[in-house]
Parts: sequence; C-alpha cells; structure tokens
Amino acid sequence: MDECIFCKIVNGEVPVNKIYENDNFISFPDANQVVEGHSLVIPKKHFETTLELPSTLGVELLDCIKKTAMKLMEEYKAEGFNIVNNNFEVAGQVVKHAHYHILPRKKGDKVKPLY
Repeated sequence: MDECIFCKIVNGEVPVNKIYENDNFISFPDANQVVEGHSLVIPKKHFETTLELPSTLGVELLDCIKKTAMKLMEEYKAEGFNIVNNNFEVAGQVVKHAHYHILPRKKGDKVKPLY
C-alpha cells in the first residue's frame, strides 16, 4: 500500500481538488482526462477491486458517485455521464485500488460507450 497513488491521495501526501467526500469515499478529477470533467471516486481504505469492498459501503459509494456526477453535470453542462469500473489487469485496471471513473458526456464528444 505504501506505493499506492490513491492511498497517498487519501493520506494527503498527494494534493488533489476534492469534488465530494463522505466518511469512506472521496472524488477528484482524473489526472488523465478522457473528457472534460473526467473524475474518480475512490474508497479511503485500500481495496484492490470492487470485489473486496464490503457490501455495507454500498450506500456511501452510491452517494459519492451520485453527488460527484451531479456536480460534474452542472459544472460542465453535461447531458449525461458514464460510470466505468475496471477490475483486474485483464479488464483494464491500471491502479490496484478500487476506483470508479465518472465521465460527463455531451453530444458529439466523440467518446464511444463500451456498449
């Protein structure tokens, strides 16, 4: 966990502009923007994938996703959003700390949905 960039963010070692925070999750802009406003929701405690997250945190996770998405849609005048969660390397997970991408979407943004 010592080298986990998301744990360093949670511990205040790497500064970010927090969008939203509750007891167990925080959200902040992604360093590698796919679309304007692309942001991440992460658990404050280290869990490698969504499968490790306790189900009891589900309400707080959804709270953070919803509040983040609403703020991003308003700020970026988005017409919709995607939530993307990659689990394990074969599925595209790069950082081994559970995280959820929130992508504010606008008509004509040229990002193709996965489905």
